Amino acid sequence: MAASPPLSMPPSPMAAVVGLQFCTSDNMVLTVTKKFSFSGGYFVISDANGTILMKVHGSPFSSRRVLCDATGTPIISMRDKRFSMHQRWNVYRGDSKHQRDFLFTVKKTHIFQLNTELGVFLAGNTAEQHCDFKIEESWLGRSCTFYLGDSNTIIAQMSRQFEIRDVLLGRDTYRVTVYPNVDYAFIVAVIVIINELHRSSGSNSSS
Repeated sequence: MAASPPLSMPPSPMAAVVGLQFCTSDNMVLTVTKKFSFSGGYFVISDANGTILMKVHGSPFSSRRVLCDATGTPIISMRDKRFSMHQRWNVYRGDSKHQRDFLFTVKKTHIFQLNTELGVFLAGNTAEQHCDFKIEESWLGRSCTFYLGDSNTIIAQMSRQFEIRDVLLGRDTYRVTVYPNVDYAFIVAVIVIINELHRSSGSNSSS
C-alpha cells in the first residue's frame, strides 16, 4: 500500500503585529464605517455578517485614537507625533504611551507625494532603512493596497464604497479584505491613520 503523503502544517501567521487572536485562516472581510461626530467613537468596524468587532474612540481635536474591542476594552492606541516631517504616527499596545508597549510606527515614505505611500516599521526596526509593510494609496484614498515589506506580496486591500445613504447619513464606508494569517487589527489601525493623514494638514519640522 502506498504511503500516505505527509500532512502539511498550517502556515504561521504572516503578520501577527497586534496579536494572534486577530489572525484567521481565511480571508477576513470587514466594513469600516467612519461617522462624522464630535463625541468620539466615530469609526465602527464590523464583519461580513454586520457584527461589530471594534470601535475607534477619540476627539477630532485630539492627536490620540484608541482602537477598542466590542466591549470597549482598548486594544491599541494611536498617537500623532506632532511636528514630524513625514507625518508619523506611533502605535502602542492598549491605551498606553510607554516605550515598552510600542508596537510600530507609520509614516509617509516621502515628504511630497501625489498618491500617498506609507511605510510601517515595527518596534524592533529602529534603523528604519527598510519598511516591514508598505501601503500604496490611490488618488484621495479611494483604494489602498497593503504589501509585505518592499515586496509585491499583497496582504490586504481596501476600497471606498460610494452610496447615496452614506452621503445622507454623513459617513464614509470602506470595504476591507484582509488575507489569511494577517492581523486585521493591525490593518484597521493603519486605515484609521490614513484617514487622519487626510484630515490633518501635518507639519514640516523634524522627522
